[in-house]
Amino acid sequence: MFADTHCHLDFPDFDADRKRVIEQAFAEKICLIINPGTDLFSSKRACEIAREFDFVYAATGIHPHNAELVSDDVFYQCMKLVENNKVIAIGETGLDFFYQNSKKEDQIELFRKHIRFATKFDFPLIVHQREAENETIQIFESERHPSKVVFHCFSGDEKMLEWVMASGFYVSFTGIITFRNAANVRKLVEKVNPDRVFFETDAPYLAPHPYRGKRNEPRFVRFVVEEFARIKKLSTHEIAEITTQNAMKFFGIKI
Repeated sequence: MFADTHCHLDFPDFDADRKRVIEQAFAEKICLIINPGTDLFSSKRACEIAREFDFVYAATGIHPHNAELVSDDVFYQCMKLVENNKVIAIGETGLDFFYQNSKKEDQIELFRKHIRFATKFDFPLIVHQREAENETIQIFESERHPSKVVFHCFSGDEKMLEWVMASGFYVSFTGIITFRNAANVRKLVEKVNPDRVFFETDAPYLAPHPYRGKRNEPRFVRFVVEEFARIKKLSTHEIAEITTQNAMKFFGIKI
């Protein structure tokens, strides 16, 4: 059984065939799908989709790209969605200094709000980080934070990985590890303990080889698991079992 711990089924890319995509994922042994929100509307939609399918869950949060557009009222409306019993985490949140669609100071302020809320109410936190390693570390070292933190779509450097592991956090890998030009990420795979790993598609983005360039789907997470197993010289079955149990325990899900 496989788990896709981060995908965006609420995005318009799935409007034409969302139900088929979810049912096909289940038919291909995907036993858990987590859909994090990226803004208030997205988080609400993620909740609606999660209510339709037993094995689909939601997270509520505001992506750093949208930080400039968020009032206190919008943030707290978003956080209020944790009252829905299918919401199992806060996120995705974090910092993205690669695109900088929002000002750095707005991203940092919003990130801190997410951390404080997740800490206060003891929710797992899903973190997006791109080219903001130092600032991310500084924020976590200056804030109380929840015990459960995962860095999704991990592509940081070795120093960042060492800090994440030393902090007791988790990392999640995507189809990037199957890309021919991603040798640097595969080197990180060599260094990480499978007990601290999840897998994800980040669908509709980052489809793994051999589907690269096409729309990604939750069922394609198996290709990420297979590549991780190949690098670690372990069986796909063993890695799938370990990492699916990691996700179940981390997010507090029983299936």
